[in-house]
Amino acid sequence: MVILKKILILFVTLGVIAIFPMVVFSDTASDLQSKIDLRNQQIKQLEDEIKQYNAEVDSAGKQAKTLQTTLKTLDLTKKKLETDLSLTQNKIAKTQLTIQQLNDGIASTSSHIDRNKEALGQMLRSVQALDATDTFVTILSSKSLSDVWKDIDDIRNIQDQISSQSTELKNLKADMESKQTENQTQKSQLVVLKTDLNGKKQVVESAVQEKATLLTQTKNKESTYQQLVKTKEEQKNQFEKELYDFESQLHLLIDKSSYPPPLAGILSWPLDNIFITQQFGKTVGAEKLYASGSHNGVDFRASIGTPVKSVLGGTVAGTGNTDIYPGCYSFGKWVMVKHDNGLSTIYGHLSVISVSTGQSVSTGDLLGYSGNTGYSTGPHLHLGLYATQGVRIEQYVNSIGCKKATIPLADIKAYLDPLAYLPNL
Repeated sequence: MVILKKILILFVTLGVIAIFPMVVFSDTASDLQSKIDLRNQQIKQLEDEIKQYNAEVDSAGKQAKTLQTTLKTLDLTKKKLETDLSLTQNKIAKTQLTIQQLNDGIASTSSHIDRNKEALGQMLRSVQALDATDTFVTILSSKSLSDVWKDIDDIRNIQDQISSQSTELKNLKADMESKQTENQTQKSQLVVLKTDLNGKKQVVESAVQEKATLLTQTKNKESTYQQLVKTKEEQKNQFEKELYDFESQLHLLIDKSSYPPPLAGILSWPLDNIFITQQFGKTVGAEKLYASGSHNGVDFRASIGTPVKSVLGGTVAGTGNTDIYPGCYSFGKWVMVKHDNGLSTIYGHLSVISVSTGQSVSTGDLLGYSGNTGYSTGPHLHLGLYATQGVRIEQYVNSIGCKKATIPLADIKAYLDPLAYLPNL
């Protein structure tokens, strides 16, 4: 049977086409995978170095507060940040290699699909031609009964192979769709990493500037440093007292139904690793409330350059930097986010701000990087929570040291305990 032989030849051709592109791709994939594996090794090594630096920074931070230990901590922090910068650069390189690998895989799979489609189409057209010749009559015209059975087996084999190749094509399409989805994910990750790289470069610059400023202020003298620490402590206490007295007189209308009652999990954590160093307020009756002399937020341990994330989606209501006003020992660099559920959050003592006023953010989006700005006894993140109705961002003209600074000002009833809304530890 001439047509049947043509179909069998087509089937053999189809098998060759199906194999050839994958051989070419496997060589390229092997080379790329080796490069990706090398980057993974470098990433692991850098992560181990960062852990060591973190341990050294923590150890230095626990030593007596002197100029030399402060400078040592800043030097260690700078080395850690530079290593972290290198880590991000390696992650970017790895992601770019992964994208290239996926692009090659998509191209190879697409070519594989097209070739199989073409050969399968030819096979189906030949089968249709065979049907048009009346298969039963053609078989009966064979020279012997053994030829008849052989032709029947060949036809069945062809039908099975057509079914098998159709399934393979379906699997190839699914594989390509999966690669395309992963490719898009990797491209999105690349954008995030490049943003992170830019932010970390700013953090390194901030750490260098902090050391330079400290040396200028102290002239590298321990006595001058200790006097500076004492002065800052006095001005910080003065600021907190005047702020509490001022906010106690605001008497803003706050409807308790305008924001959700305390419930664990309404907010997410602002950092990947959680260690609380100071809690909110003090217990009055059965509630945790902000009162004179107590803390108006929650502090988290966070070395300089730690990514700070939004605890809930919303809109950036404002940003600022109280450090540009000498004697204003407040939040330093801060970001405030207004959420849709009647709550607002503030993130203080940042080294770098990565968002701008009016920007929409989702839960977990990067807001900036932790630091040691404002009045701070060491690098940390201050998270404050307000009932939105009771807080305003405005110039604090009633202040002695911060009268030109623009900061969030709130009725003391607007301060809420963040831990009552964050996940359970």
